[in-house]
Amino acid sequence: MSGAIDAVGTSAAIKSTYRRYLQSLLTVRDTNIDGALREAIESSSMLDKGPYLEATPPYAPGASLQDLMGEAVLASGFDGLASGVLPLDRPLYKHQEAAIRKVAAGRNVVVATGTGSGKTESFLLPILDSLVREQQAGTLGPGVRALLLYPMNALANDQMKRLRQVLSAYPHITFGRYTGDTQSDPKKAREMFGALNIGEPMLPNEILSRQEMQESPPHLLLTNYAMLEYLLLRPQDVRLFGGALGGSGDMHSSWRFLVVDEAHVYDGSQGAEIAMLLRRVRDRVAPDASIQCIATSATVGSNPGAVVRFATNLFGQPFEWDPADPTRQDLITATRVATPPGPFWGPLSATDYIEVAAAGEWADWQGLLAAHGGHGVVETGATVADALAHESRLAAVRTTLAQGPRPFHEVAREAFPDDPQAEQALAAMIALASATRFDDGTPVLSARYHLFVRATEGAFTCLSPQGPHVQLARHAECPDCDAPAFEIGACKRCGATHVVGTPEHDGVAMRLRPRTGAGRGTWFVLDDETEIDDEDEGATVDDLEDLVQGVQDEVRLELP
Repeated sequence: MSGAIDAVGTSAAIKSTYRRYLQSLLTVRDTNIDGALREAIESSSMLDKGPYLEATPPYAPGASLQDLMGEAVLASGFDGLASGVLPLDRPLYKHQEAAIRKVAAGRNVVVATGTGSGKTESFLLPILDSLVREQQAGTLGPGVRALLLYPMNALANDQMKRLRQVLSAYPHITFGRYTGDTQSDPKKAREMFGALNIGEPMLPNEILSRQEMQESPPHLLLTNYAMLEYLLLRPQDVRLFGGALGGSGDMHSSWRFLVVDEAHVYDGSQGAEIAMLLRRVRDRVAPDASIQCIATSATVGSNPGAVVRFATNLFGQPFEWDPADPTRQDLITATRVATPPGPFWGPLSATDYIEVAAAGEWADWQGLLAAHGGHGVVETGATVADALAHESRLAAVRTTLAQGPRPFHEVAREAFPDDPQAEQALAAMIALASATRFDDGTPVLSARYHLFVRATEGAFTCLSPQGPHVQLARHAECPDCDAPAFEIGACKRCGATHVVGTPEHDGVAMRLRPRTGAGRGTWFVLDDETEIDDEDEGATVDDLEDLVQGVQDEVRLELP
């Protein structure tokens, strides 16, 4: 498809580049060990896995923001937030709609949906609606309305990028991130923003420094649990937990929402600590008022009652799950689009998929239907997406992936058996099905690729006459010849090979044993050469000569 990423080719390029990178880290002068090392890097199966192919049914669409405004679930002034990143007419997912409705009704909720399901919008949109209502009423003065708590600064940083997009045209709502990286001085904070966000404008409603947040707290405060502990203790941050000045000039409690993102990470003793921390926050900012509590997670158990009990214990506020009463179900999960039940037509060949994908569109899809028995299956007036969803080979791939992610080459072999173009055809099928969408915007096949790359534990070699055999995982004994295996390194200046081990005297001779996991070991040069020919090193050779010779004498130990 035109503009589609070649995921399989990109995966191969990443794996090849990673192996070249590893080879560049260790340049060994010993030709035998160097050759064995390079062979180990090229042939090792432990360095990467994949690509894997995963396909999940798309999330079911729900009402649009425009629909919710029409029902007065969202304020009429919410259209002031409309933009390219927040279109009012685009359907939300059903779980997003459900979350907005429940939060608007004053419920505490747990949004437990998968990665990429729009959990952020599930809690952010109703919070923004509350702020829009305050703005319309003339009561939106400075003061924290919502605390968004993240387990890692990286997640908070991602949320800041999203807020910049959503609030760029709505300066009335302010937001700020208060973490260990936040500068106190406004000038330094602006300099840091410019260095980290090249090309991005500074919004007037993004509060960048601690000093500015302490003087005029933002409506949306993003932080992590460690910093929140400090904020509660430090006198200079007391205004963050104070009240807000309304349009009438009266002070009132400003806090409305507590949001805990990725709540599942707070288990065990850490969960108990966070639970006490949230209670202290609530007692500080609203001891006599209720605060809505929202938790999000991509990973929860299958027992709704256990999930809401966890949320109740975490926040110290009631979450409910009544199977008989939808209005008292505070756990929100995702609804998936059902897969077509059949009948199916086809199958299309590998060549068919490759040619259609190369063309960039289903230029003659009616001709393909006629040639492969599709007219008796696909109803008159059906869309391209309807036709593709009922193609039998794509349906078989969908069934295969319903059991979970699979190695791409295995799926290709099953989908197009004994076809030399199998992998190319499967890649074309996935690109085509991902780009072809139904009228509601959902793709025919919601698929993604995964590639896993891991670091090595180092390089390890035996020194036996049959070797050297180099491994990229730690071994005390060589798996190829059972000789002792030693971790190796190389001098960055001259390439001399070194081994690390523990010298031991067995009563007859000094022997070098492999280093144990608990021991530091000693590095020894494994080289008979005493001269370094590099002219750039000449100035240091004289100073190092005695040391090098001494180490070489030391490594002429009897190896076991």
